[in-house]
Amino acid sequence: MPRLCIEDLENGAWASAGVALPRFSHARMRAATRRAPVWIHIGAGNLFRGFIAALQQRLLDEGLTACGLVVAEAFDHDIIEKIYRPHDNLALSVGMRADGSTLECLVASVADAYRADTADAGQMEALTRAFTAPGLQLVSFTITEKGYALTDMGGADLPVVAADLQNGPGRARHTMSLAAALLHARYRAGARPVALVSMDNCSGNGDKLRAAVLRVAAVWRDKGFVEPGFTEYLSDGRRVSFPWTMIDKITPRPSEAVRARLAARGIDLAPVVTDRGTFIAPYVNAEIPQYLVVEDDFPNGRPCLERAGVYFTDRRTVGAAERMKVTACLNPLHTALAIFGCLLGYESIAAEMADGDLRKLAERIGYDEGLPVVDDPKIIRPRAFLEETLTQRLPNPFIPDTPQRIATDTSQKIPIQFGETLKAYATRPDVSAETLVGIPLALAGWCRYLLGVDDGLRPMALSGDPLLDVLRPALAEIDAGRPDSYRGQLRPMLQNPALFGVDLFRAGVGGRVEAFFLRMLEGPGAVRRVLHETLTGGSLSAP
Repeated sequence: MPRLCIEDLENGAWASAGVALPRFSHARMRAATRRAPVWIHIGAGNLFRGFIAALQQRLLDEGLTACGLVVAEAFDHDIIEKIYRPHDNLALSVGMRADGSTLECLVASVADAYRADTADAGQMEALTRAFTAPGLQLVSFTITEKGYALTDMGGADLPVVAADLQNGPGRARHTMSLAAALLHARYRAGARPVALVSMDNCSGNGDKLRAAVLRVAAVWRDKGFVEPGFTEYLSDGRRVSFPWTMIDKITPRPSEAVRARLAARGIDLAPVVTDRGTFIAPYVNAEIPQYLVVEDDFPNGRPCLERAGVYFTDRRTVGAAERMKVTACLNPLHTALAIFGCLLGYESIAAEMADGDLRKLAERIGYDEGLPVVDDPKIIRPRAFLEETLTQRLPNPFIPDTPQRIATDTSQKIPIQFGETLKAYATRPDVSAETLVGIPLALAGWCRYLLGVDDGLRPMALSGDPLLDVLRPALAEIDAGRPDSYRGQLRPMLQNPALFGVDLFRAGVGGRVEAFFLRMLEGPGAVRRVLHETLTGGSLSAP
């Protein structure tokens, strides 16, 4: 039985496991990386292990680089202690094909893994040493959309951010504050160039990262924690760049079916639950399709990742590719399915795609409402991308993705995934918001979801979201089974651009969202009836 560790990798225990193995010396890779690191990644979760680390492994396998990656985790330090350390920073990537077959690869490109934690001087010293290396070319991030937020919905600093701004770099805790602190160390070590690369699913992700880091740095400058020249360094694109990216690969939570398949082959890799509630395993099960489009702006050079399938292009093209995916061809479909999947009792996104009403909803949002306002990025064809999403990716029964996981942090996704499309309808003369049906349905469904009861009026657990404590009290007096309990409580939310990206009433869909929501309060089965009657034009008897 091979163990996921360097000893068994090197002693041949994995030779007959049917797993693709690295073709480079792990010891030489680690020594080269420690001597002259070129790439640090912040965010040690599944997307990093199942996609990004595998890109660098391809370069290592082909002899195109000698260095691996340094990874740091700023939010859930348990991932380092419970997943990375026990397995010598190795991961088993399991690609899930739609026919049920799998493609396994042992990913060994991570040289070192650290907790980005200012309370741990040893870890921060090692991470800072890598961050200040002259040849460091890029620092990438996969921390989810909320990782870049410094303020709450009302514009007030988050408590952790407020503390960071008062305490300075030495006691930083928020990921953006930690990034600013590490950049300050690089500035003091010679102000050497570097690229900071967000690989998260949000529009203009490079700008969001830049704005957050610069704000922290500016406050620290004004308080005397850092030199005035530090903000000048961060603002100089010739020394510090913040490229835009578009990334796409579904890497869901660990599948018990995958674990069982591995165990039947003598590979025993049990998932763990961290203190922060992250369910994670030494293996990563993921879909095969993947895309990464990057603005080619690297002031200190970059790895030749185009040899691993990464697209390098200009900012406009990245923006078009990102908008294609995030606002039309994948993310809004995923979010809409997640919302209604929770309400209707589904436990699989793939199973939802076999539901005629939900499939029509996804098709309506994608083909009819998203594609008309998508700018073609040329390097990827939008209609082909959307067709792959709807016919191959979302229906893949071997991707164990749940509506409950995708529904996490929905408040952070909606302004981008739906708000950007609504802005396009408001500004383009060739389209009209009056034609929109799927998007208003999805937004109404999310508001109905926030009531915390499913379509059978049974209590329903809500996925984690930083705004639940704000949004749920505002709707507390609405009874999901009594339309007469609604007295306009939803309208302040629908008018809030921070929540939806636009004032929904000014965007021409607020009334429709409110009307759909009100109809969804008409007792058990109301959500299903609204979906069916709206999307098919037919009636559906109440259960």
